[in-house]
Amino acid sequence: MITRYNEAMTEHYFTAQPSSEAREHNITYSARGFAYSVLAPDGVFSAQQLDRGTQALLTKVPHTELSHADALCVDVGCGWGALTFALAHEYPHATVLGVDINERALAAARRNAQKLGLGDAVTIDDAQEALKQLRAAGTAIDLIWSNPPIRIGKTALHELLTAWLSLLRPETGEAYWVVQKNLGADSLTTWLTAHGFPSEKIASSKGYRIIRSTARAGS
Repeated sequence: MITRYNEAMTEHYFTAQPSSEAREHNITYSARGFAYSVLAPDGVFSAQQLDRGTQALLTKVPHTELSHADALCVDVGCGWGALTFALAHEYPHATVLGVDINERALAAARRNAQKLGLGDAVTIDDAQEALKQLRAAGTAIDLIWSNPPIRIGKTALHELLTAWLSLLRPETGEAYWVVQKNLGADSLTTWLTAHGFPSEKIASSKGYRIIRSTARAGS
């Protein structure tokens, strides 16, 4: 999961500015009743096909009834945009935000959004900049879907997840993560709960866990 599928690849997909050649690959797939055809460049996560983890999340994540007219949905670690586009179709009346640190991924997600006719339905932004703006505005997140970068290390991963979970709307906000079982899905679920974000496994698929987390009590 660290690198793209090309065996010659040495950069991590969470590199902010990949220096490898940006060869593009066409990816076609179906998810939640919609067919997609997108382009993904080398140097981003899952550059040659929709990865199994994202497939698992798209298959297993339940539909959430959003109770706010100004609901905000966020794809944390959007890559070339798979979960962002699915959120836009699932919740057409919500604001949908896809964030990443990889500049090549952000550019690809923006191009794909235009290609799919979703350019006005989604916003693609740098993760740190978006986080700063949401905090400054006091904006609450209603729903997160994410295939997080597990291999950035526990400390960095915990910081990333809790940063976004801390913005969930009190009482109703939800986050859904997909994590491989053998990469610590169960221990991560326990850790999140212990640190104030009640979490549970809601589904499994081919070695992946779908984890649901809710807002910190009293937040």
